Amino acid sequence: MNSQVSRTTTSSIVGLILWIGLCFLVAWTGARVSPGIAPSEWYNALNKPGWNPPNWVFGPVWTLLYTLMGIAAWRIWNKFGFREARPALVLFLLQLGLNGLWSQLFFRLQSPGWAFIEIFFLLAAIIITSYLFSKKDKWAFGLMVPYILWVSFAACLNGTIWWIN
Repeated sequence: MNSQVSRTTTSSIVGLILWIGLCFLVAWTGARVSPGIAPSEWYNALNKPGWNPPNWVFGPVWTLLYTLMGIAAWRIWNKFGFREARPALVLFLLQLGLNGLWSQLFFRLQSPGWAFIEIFFLLAAIIITSYLFSKKDKWAFGLMVPYILWVSFAACLNGTIWWIN
């Protein structure tokens, strides 16, 4: 069924703010333990590959990605509502939780190995979410592609850091 939900402009804008806000709530929990915000002697002492981006890159990249993710989820919710898009939106929320968990594992618990295992679950959840989004809205899928690419890069970086340390 491809029914569309009719929303007022006000509820649509409030929804957009809430979806993006939810993404930034997760971002905030990760930023509190990440080296860009909370300098870490442990992280700074790790051996990192030459292709490791400087710390200042992560903040702007994640700001863009969380914004795009929030807009993608909002597009699905705004067009179809939670009831009709439940599997896609529940999986979106699951991957968002896994996203927040990764920062806690890697930075707070200082466990690149566990974070490396977890990032594969995160990446799988992102890919499945994106696939479900693609069935409902091509733009929402397109908004998720940079996130897939960045987390794929992050998985390689995470694995390399774990391996060389």
